[in-house]
Amino acid sequence: MVSVAAKHPYIEALLKGYEAPRSGASWLDERRAQALERANALTVPTTRDEEWRFTDITPLTRLSFRPAAETKPLALSGLSRFIAPEAGARLVFVDGVFAPGLSATTGLPRGVVVSTLAAALDAHAGAIEPHLARHAEFEREVFTALNTAHLRDGAFIRVGRNCACPAPVQLLHVSTQKEAAAYPRCLVIAEDGSDCTLIEDYAGLGDAAYFNDAVTEVVVGAGARVRHARVQREAAGAFHIATCAVTLARDARYASHAVTLGARLSRFNLIVTQQGEGAEVQMDGLALISGRQLADTHTLMDHAQPHGRCRQLHKCIAGGAAHAVFNGKILVRPGAQLTDSSQQSRNLLLSDKAHVDTKPQLEIFADDVKCAHGATVGQLDAEQLFYLRSRGLSEGRARNLLTYAFAAEVVDRIPVPSLVAQLEETVLAQTQAAEPA
Repeated sequence: MVSVAAKHPYIEALLKGYEAPRSGASWLDERRAQALERANALTVPTTRDEEWRFTDITPLTRLSFRPAAETKPLALSGLSRFIAPEAGARLVFVDGVFAPGLSATTGLPRGVVVSTLAAALDAHAGAIEPHLARHAEFEREVFTALNTAHLRDGAFIRVGRNCACPAPVQLLHVSTQKEAAAYPRCLVIAEDGSDCTLIEDYAGLGDAAYFNDAVTEVVVGAGARVRHARVQREAAGAFHIATCAVTLARDARYASHAVTLGARLSRFNLIVTQQGEGAEVQMDGLALISGRQLADTHTLMDHAQPHGRCRQLHKCIAGGAAHAVFNGKILVRPGAQLTDSSQQSRNLLLSDKAHVDTKPQLEIFADDVKCAHGATVGQLDAEQLFYLRSRGLSEGRARNLLTYAFAAEVVDRIPVPSLVAQLEETVLAQTQAAEPA
């Protein structure tokens, strides 16, 4: 057990009883020790920090969380609503602990590895060492540092050079325990010329308060293609803070489809770095929240090389007294000429008490680029409502139809049909629940 004297009392509480993992890999032990040192030195962000000024995490710091106790066995039938039938492989983690009985990794194509990190460390150390805890920076981000310090296990996906994984790989993280803290970790390596689809799903059973601090690192090799669907549908009382760091080599293709539905308070940081010329990125995001939920999405598209292309569309639908936050930055570094990057933030308020803070940003340090951004915040269009009502629809049905159409632009582009169908049902159910009496 390591003696912890953190700068912030809440971080000290999360690290109480911390035991340094031992993996047999000295490089990994060193990175965890460095992350622990940074977690001790950093403080919890507040609204006085520019990157957190719209998101008050005080409700999180008022609660005490501990590592999950031994979990009770779950039946696969109880998770059927979360299982994607298209998936060719599946890793399931319950309260942060790998559940082999709920997972399926047989019958994979040649050149494709889907495994836990712990099991892969020996056989694939040469591939893991250059990337694990190298892309998601923990030096300045306290929650990334906490995750890295707790790194014991996680998911590992590797698609070999010029190999394709025709069926999606699903990572399912299920939370069941009240006041438990989990630190999900994932490393995806798509080598040169490879192709794969990843489903990353976070779900809660019940409505208990718990805390998930997740980190995912995605490495897309030269000419490789990765499609990444991420769904956060945590329990109503949960807290979810996550970072996804993506690096792109020359002519790489990466598409992100991130959907936020659950949690009392959530924060998702997506950082995409173009390290090679000619990379293309699509970033789609949707936050559908109600009640007193707070959902914060921060994205960074870092064009560090020329000839990059990015299209980003982020939508928020907020009902009740919900609060949605979007901060998206496009950074074009010196020398990244002929960059073509655009960003749209479109937000829909379903009630007078809901509100959205949106901040699209451009930082351009090259002179031969094409970049644009835009943001809108509003309610349903009165003329469109009038038109639908004139065709015989009730006001509630008309509102539901327009809200569904607003979300469908993002949902329909997700490359997993069963997930699209589920999300369409969720959007319809939530808009019908908000229908005026």
